[in-house]
Amino acid sequence: MDVDIREVTVPAEDIMQWLVLAVAYFLLILFAIGVLDLCLQLVFLVQSGQFTDPVAVVNLLDSVLLLLILVEVHRTLIAYARDDPVLQIVVSTAIIAVARRVISFRPEAGVNGQETLFIATAFSVLVLTLIVGYFMLNRVDIER
Repeated sequence: MDVDIREVTVPAEDIMQWLVLAVAYFLLILFAIGVLDLCLQLVFLVQSGQFTDPVAVVNLLDSVLLLLILVEVHRTLIAYARDDPVLQIVVSTAIIAVARRVISFRPEAGVNGQETLFIATAFSVLVLTLIVGYFMLNRVDIER
């Protein structure tokens, strides 16, 4: 009795696609909640007069970047469910995530200037590497 492995794996692939779509819809709900929260944060900043406070603005920007990460992960899931290439989306998500970390970076107490410079250099190298990788992916036609 010969069993074709492709026939046996079809149900598992179908179930995985449905589960990926379920997670994509869950992220859509999280995104909607995040947009509502962002609006409430903005109203609070304006009402309290803190909209000129740099820390408050950075925290608001951090929320916006987190929402962008949710959008990119959602795009990744949809592309995966459609069996489209996802590498470029994953790299763009990584760029946003690292940019979010860079923007919200504050040296901890007890960290000297040399360690802070090392961390900043590491972030710079990481961001530049991701950007170069992103542009290389744009130039190369990925075959399936």
